[in-house]
Amino acid sequence: MSAEHPSSGAARHLLPQGEKGSPVLTEQSAPPAGPPSPLVGEGARRADEGASSAIGPKLLGYARSMRREPTEAEFKLWLILRNRRFADFKFRRQVPIGPYIADFVCYSAKLIVEADGSQHAGNPHDLKRDAELKRRGFRLLRLWNNDILARPDDISEAIWATLHEESA
Repeated sequence: MSAEHPSSGAARHLLPQGEKGSPVLTEQSAPPAGPPSPLVGEGARRADEGASSAIGPKLLGYARSMRREPTEAEFKLWLILRNRRFADFKFRRQVPIGPYIADFVCYSAKLIVEADGSQHAGNPHDLKRDAELKRRGFRLLRLWNNDILARPDDISEAIWATLHEESA
């Protein structure tokens, strides 16, 4: 090749393949064995975290809509629980667990926190739901919406005490 050839010289690596003066390879290298590995933080979940094959897309969609449109009490309670504000206890909100959606869940403490209005007082459906969640190993803390809105400091103390009950 001569010095006048556009593919010659130091900038040769910048030219598209086929213009470098060498024949274009027609064979491709062998594809990698197996599927590519997932990015860090993606992929498998812990076995006890809400998502499983038993949860239908309808329930997941409902949980997502509940996260997007929380009640006033749920929003205020989420401000209390979010960002690991309780000594690195991580809470998730509107989590499908079996056939139910829990308002707030801390998996490391196996604690579910529910924000309830007056419709939950003595509700037989809640008794069945609570029994199933307890069967799955969770503890439940039910908080009244009025208390969440009027006395957030008392609510924080109650959550803190409940989180540390098991370790005492």
